[in-house]
Parts: sequence; C-alpha cells; structure tokens
Amino acid sequence: MRRNVVNSILDHDRQKPFDEISGFSVRPGNCLLNGATKMNDGVNFTIYSRYATSCELLLFRRKADMPYAIIRIPERYRTGGIYSIFIYSLKIEEFEYCYRFNGPYDPSRGLLFDRKKLILDPYARAVTGQRAWGAAKSSGAYHARVVRDSFVWRKADFPRTKMEDTIIYEMHVRGFTRHKSSKVKYPGTFAGIIEKIPYLKKLGITAVELMPVFEFDETINTRTHNGKRLLEYWGYNTVSFFAPNTAYSASLEYNEEGTELKELIQLLKDNKIEVYLDVVFNHTAEGDKNGPFMCFKGLDNSVYYMLTPGGEYYNFSGCGNTFNCNHPVVVRYIMDCLRYWVTQYHVDGFRFDLASILGRNRKGIPVGDPPLLRAISEDPVLAETKLIAEPWDAGGMYQVGSFPAYGRWAEWNGRYRDALRDYLKGNFWNAEETADRIMGSPDLYKHGYNGFRSSINFITCHDGFTLHDLFAYNHKHNEANGWNNVDGANDNRSWNCGVEGPTDDPVIRALRLKMMRNAITVLMCSRGTPMIYAGDEFGNTQHGNNNSYCQDNEVSWLNWDYLRLNKDFFNFYRNVIAFRKKHPVISRPLQPAHCGLPDCIACGANPDDHVIGRANKVLGILFAGHEEGAVGDDVVYMAINAYWEPVEIRLPALRAGLSWGININTDAGDNVFYHKNAEFLKSPLFLLKERSVAVFTLFHQ
Repeated sequence: MRRNVVNSILDHDRQKPFDEISGFSVRPGNCLLNGATKMNDGVNFTIYSRYATSCELLLFRRKADMPYAIIRIPERYRTGGIYSIFIYSLKIEEFEYCYRFNGPYDPSRGLLFDRKKLILDPYARAVTGQRAWGAAKSSGAYHARVVRDSFVWRKADFPRTKMEDTIIYEMHVRGFTRHKSSKVKYPGTFAGIIEKIPYLKKLGITAVELMPVFEFDETINTRTHNGKRLLEYWGYNTVSFFAPNTAYSASLEYNEEGTELKELIQLLKDNKIEVYLDVVFNHTAEGDKNGPFMCFKGLDNSVYYMLTPGGEYYNFSGCGNTFNCNHPVVVRYIMDCLRYWVTQYHVDGFRFDLASILGRNRKGIPVGDPPLLRAISEDPVLAETKLIAEPWDAGGMYQVGSFPAYGRWAEWNGRYRDALRDYLKGNFWNAEETADRIMGSPDLYKHGYNGFRSSINFITCHDGFTLHDLFAYNHKHNEANGWNNVDGANDNRSWNCGVEGPTDDPVIRALRLKMMRNAITVLMCSRGTPMIYAGDEFGNTQHGNNNSYCQDNEVSWLNWDYLRLNKDFFNFYRNVIAFRKKHPVISRPLQPAHCGLPDCIACGANPDDHVIGRANKVLGILFAGHEEGAVGDDVVYMAINAYWEPVEIRLPALRAGLSWGININTDAGDNVFYHKNAEFLKSPLFLLKERSVAVFTLFHQ
C-alpha cells in the first residue's frame, strides 16, 4: 500500500505541463501535499480555504517587497476547498512566496477576505520578513521559503527517558546565553545552547523544555518605556507553526532554516537529554479585530478562530483571539504540525500552553471528549511523545486534576507550586495538602491519569518569580513593563525573609540561601516529575519582575556571573539532583521493603502520628521499597521544619542491625550535603533547626 502511494506521487511528479500561466509551465498539483514541496522538476504548492472564491500565488525574489510573478490558480486546479498547483523549473533558492485570496467580506459572519492582503502559507517551513532579532519588517507581509532539508541525522535514537526518571529544565533560547557573561560565541541562539551542553550535563537534567521556538515576531507590539524598547520577548504570539524562529539561528543561510535547531537537538540527544517544545495552539499573533492580517484571518477567519454569533473574537487566551482547536480542519492542522516536529525535528515532547482551550468547542464551551485531545492522545506517530498540559486558560477554566488526559497526559501541577510555596514560608494551615503534593498528588491523579507520573512538580517557572526572587520579594516589581505594575500575578506566595529586595545583611542573605535549598530539596524529594527554571540553580534574579515577557535585557537574560558567586549553591543543587537519581524509591513505588517500613507515609514530628493536622509545623515523608536485584532496601525519609524555631523530631523505628544516616541538612552551612557517605545517627532523635529540611537514608550496620 505504501509503495502504491509513493509511486502515485512520483507518477504525478512526472506528468507533462498542462498550461502556461504568467510565463510558467504548470499543471494541477498534488492536493495531498500541504504547503510548498520541492519535487524532481519543480515545486508543488497546496493551500486550503473553505470560503475563498479565488486564489493567487505570489513569487518574490529574495528580500524583495514586490512580486516578480503573480499566478492565479485556475478554478479547475481546485479540489473541494484545496487549491493546488505544480510549477515546473522553479528553483527554491530563487524565490519566496505568499498568497492572496478573494472572497466574501462580511465581518458579522466572520468572513474577512481582502484581495489586497498578502497571506502567509500556514504550512510554511521557513518565514522571512525580519532581517535580525528586533528588526522590524521592511514590509507588512511575511513571505515563506521552501526548505532544502539537507540535515542528516547521525542517530535516530530517542532517549525515551521514563516520565518518573525525567528532570525538566525550562529555558528561553535567547535569554539562556544572551548575556555577555555566558561567554559563548553565538549568544542568544540555538548555537549558544550547544556551547552550554556540557553545563547541562553536569547539572544532571534529563530534558530541556524550550520556550516557544516557532516563528514569532517580537516587534509586533513594540513599546517604549523610560527610553527602553520593549519587545514580545517570550515568543508566545506565533506567526508560523511549522517554521523555527529565524532570529534564534546564528547562521541565516537561505533554504537551510532549521538546520541549527536540528543540530542542537541531535547533540542534546547524544548526551541523553530530551527536547520538549512549548507550543501555543490557543491563539495566534493576529490578535483581535484591530490586529494584523498575517495568515488565518485572511485565509479562513471563521474556520480558524472561535467567533461570537456576531463575528467578534472570543478571548479565552487573554491575547485577543482564540484558536478554534476542535474544528475538523484545525484538528488536522494541529496534528500535521505535531507530527512534523516529531518526524522532522525528532522532538521528544510538547508542553501545551493554556491547554484548557484545547478542550473548548467553537462556542468556547468545554466538552467532555475534545476531538483534538483525543486525536493527539491516540495518534500512532505521537504514541511515545511526552504530552504536558498547562491545564488552565485565561477564561477561568482550571483543570489541575481534571484535564482530559486519556491516560497519556501529564500536567503542570499548579497546586503543587502553591502548596509548597505556602508551607515553606511558614503557612502551616495547608500541611495536609502539602504532604499529598509531595507524595505525588494521589488525590488529584486518579481516573484517566497515569498516577503520579501525571504530576509535573514545580515551584518556579518562566511565569512568575525566579527561585531567588521568591525569597527576596513580598511583592512584584514590574514597573519596567510600563503598565504601572498592574500586570503579572499578585498571588505570589513569596517571602522576602525580612527585607524587600537586595540587602547586605548577612543573616538575611544566609536565610534566603537556606530557603532556596529547602525548596529544591523538597522538589527533588517529591514523587512526580520535577521541573526547574533555568538560572535558578545559581540564584539568577529578575529583580522582582514576575512577568518579564517584554524584557529583552538584563532583567530576563541569565547572568552567568551568579554561577561563580553562588558556586556552593550550584553544587548543592546538582548534588540534590544526583541524590534523586540515586534513590529511585523517590520517583516511583518499588517492591515492598524487606525492613518492614511502609512504602509511603506522611507524618508529623513523630512518625507514629500519621494524622496530619491543618497546622503541622513539621512534616515527615517516608518512601521505602526494594529494587529488584539491589543489595538492601531503598529508604528515604525527609523531614521539613517550616517553623521559625527548632523542633526535635523522632525518626521511624528500625529493627536491629539498621540505622539512619543523614544525607542532606539545609541548615548545615557550607557542609549542607554529605556527598559519599551519610553521617550516621546514634539516636532516633534529631534536632531539626528552624526553617530547614533534612533527608535521611537507611544503612545496614
């Protein structure tokens, strides 16, 4: 069957020209090949529009604003709503292209056709228009390019790291190396990340989650505030879903777009690091009715966007429009996109921004069995691809623990973040919930989920305070964003340890470092998949800005000087990661422990007290089990004192021949981690200092 399909395409490619149009030899194209496809003796162009009455293909020379050819696609070349044309002897190195459509203009019905508008191919593999990062387009239109796709993968192997063994590192491509302190040759690019792979490997993470890398235009909503130019730095306003962001490449070689990203992915895989993409299918860069025409508005506005009965845009994204994700055409489009990135870029997973929108119908109403989410979950190409949801949206839907997971999806556990932030800063009222979050949120991840594997545990991410700022600021400081500090979350659950912002007080500085050690220790000793935010491991700061989406400057760029200044904290951080890897009982249940300890319990200061009150100042968490083939049991006991005074705790009783050793003590100053051998305890009693965490393991005497 596959051979017949391939032969059919090849036979179609060998057909003779039918017509001459605008000086080109042409024939009907293969309507099953989306976008522009290079073939043996020409290029196949295909684009869909349900309501258009005519379609024109415009060809441009490189960097030109005016077309050198306009080819009206004959009506007889249309199959259903698909326009397709094959143009002979067209060399991909010599042209860029876009489209124009004619059709009805009736905003009340969502129809916005305008033949004057130049429309980008939604399947464009590369996009031109910007000359460099931050440079405004010379014209109002984006042009598409055909990609040669000459990259040769040296290995096709995917690391296939189990979800329970995964440690995710969220990063912004530009911000990771743009600061001069990164000392890389190509700062702010995919190539810059390549230079930092040895660092990532040393840290011990197993996956990088790249904030949006699809083509976006950071100049769309450019503003100036206090003399500084503010850009759409984060990249959540997608222009083209099949094209990598050109400005992230150090090399801008024409028709080789994507090669640098593929090389990065290849080298990360060579080092057993998976690659996840943060994808934004909830809205596009076209904004509301006052926003620009780039692609979907002029292609099929009423198909691609959720519209009110009067033709206005629903705005469940908070960005002006909402992608009509469960329309059959849009489902197919998104599926094509995901498959493309998996098959052509060897991506290991996706994080779906504002994923609750993916479960709304065309009227914005949540549905029980969303066609898109089911299609993604059951797609054979995506069968081993990790799927991560941000299970909420700007329309008020919050689905932590209730997202349509189909046994496949994991999700950002916002309730983990909130509970841990509250408890660690001394809000004891949520002790019971905090224990549940540390033990894998069994109350949340039941039916339809994959148990604790569905919980992406995090304390910080791009959207909010950094780890340093979480314990240095009580309030957000987003004045530099130009909105009078009204933007960004107010519910930060942070604590400045006594002084707002920078301080020279050695006591407060030491306390802040201890609080940071507490947070990362609990995160790495929690069941579920930990996610950390780039720069947290060496105390990077955004100076209290918790919404740095427009800060393409030192506010958002990682300052690698902190790695030198906070080297002890960095070493602690990577040692805690190594500790998690060394003790699989944290990550997943094992066989019952031979020592007789229960597999997973939560308690207070006394392990005999299994009733966690709403105001427990101390939490004890026990994970115990036996890994097949291992010598001895794998037992980890973590004690958390969120109180501002020391508390004497009792460790779980052990039978003869066994003893406890302390591995981590966040209060122990420079000696916070016992690297090779735990310090044995002679007594089951231990004085747990104020605002500290200690972790113990089992040893045979």
